[in-house]
Amino acid sequence: MNRDMATILALTTLWTLVVAAVGAVVLWRFRRRSLRITMIVAALAPMAGALAAVLQSVRAMFISEHDSWVVLWTLAFAALLGLAMSVLLGHWISVGSRDVGRRLRHLGTSYEPTESAGGAVPAELSALTDELEMTRKKLAASHQRERALETSRRELVAFMSHDLRTPLAGLRAVSEGLEDGVIDDVPGALRQMRATVDRMTGLVDDLFELSRLSAAPPPRRRSAVSLRELAEDVAGENSEHARAEGVQLMVSTPSGDDRLAVQGDPDELTRAVTNLVGNAIRHTAPGGTVTLAVDRETDGRVRLAVTDGCGGIPADDLDRVFDVGWRGDEQRTPESVDGRSSGGGGLGLAIARGVVESHDGQIAVSNVDGGCAFQIDLPPVPVLTGRAE
Repeated sequence: MNRDMATILALTTLWTLVVAAVGAVVLWRFRRRSLRITMIVAALAPMAGALAAVLQSVRAMFISEHDSWVVLWTLAFAALLGLAMSVLLGHWISVGSRDVGRRLRHLGTSYEPTESAGGAVPAELSALTDELEMTRKKLAASHQRERALETSRRELVAFMSHDLRTPLAGLRAVSEGLEDGVIDDVPGALRQMRATVDRMTGLVDDLFELSRLSAAPPPRRRSAVSLRELAEDVAGENSEHARAEGVQLMVSTPSGDDRLAVQGDPDELTRAVTNLVGNAIRHTAPGGTVTLAVDRETDGRVRLAVTDGCGGIPADDLDRVFDVGWRGDEQRTPESVDGRSSGGGGLGLAIARGVVESHDGQIAVSNVDGGCAFQIDLPPVPVLTGRAE
């Protein structure tokens, strides 16, 4: 009995090893073929090994022909079931793999949504497909921002070329007139030339400031800045400009000793608020009011709002207000008031946004009754705990 058992086990092991070796050779030959084929071979190899081993065992044990056919048919149906399942699984993996490959080929070259292959795919391939779709969306958004920046740069070059060409043409005309001696009011011509040079200097300074903010320079040493005092200082500096335009400039701050302090660079914040106030004064009709309000929000952040009487901004332009080179007026050439530029190069609001964002703040614009309101939200000065040095 033991001898017969050893013989059966030896035959079973031998045939299993033979079929396994043949299956390994076939797998090696098909290693560069479709995953579906390799999965079918991998499923058939153990079934063939089991079938060969059982067939030899049946012959060695002298089982009746009826019983042996029952066993063989059972193994055959099991083999067919395993083959069908391996084909189905291979189909799912092949479809998912082709879908992943198609998405990879289009990644970075096409930003349009890719149709899903559909059907049931393994969870790992489904997760990989979702990650590729998220990557495509990020790349599409980045591409859109890049195109918007490129369009903005082109507009900036065109606008600055126009804004610099106009005063340069004026300077040339005045200088030629002085050279030819056809200008009687020489002091007036010199004042006009100086005002034009000041305007050009302002344009270049704005362009330099925007470039500096876009280049993300190393953070400066910042200190506590009182927005209450900053608002009052900006209002005082622009009071003459407002009076010349026939506009009333008001400052609204809460009562009490709260300085409404934030952490930042006082020069940069002053420039940002000055740009907003100057822009509000320029676009407010004579007799109107510009209000500069500072208050603390419920979440502790400090809000500075500049409200004007410009009549409002079209809804289509609200998202473009802070773009480089954008202007609310259709005519590019700004008028001059008392030798001062009243329009600028369309960079003031872009600079204000850059300054606010560099201070971890937010800037927004919304229409109000009779005008619009520019709001700056900045984080407050952090409360220091422990002993101060």
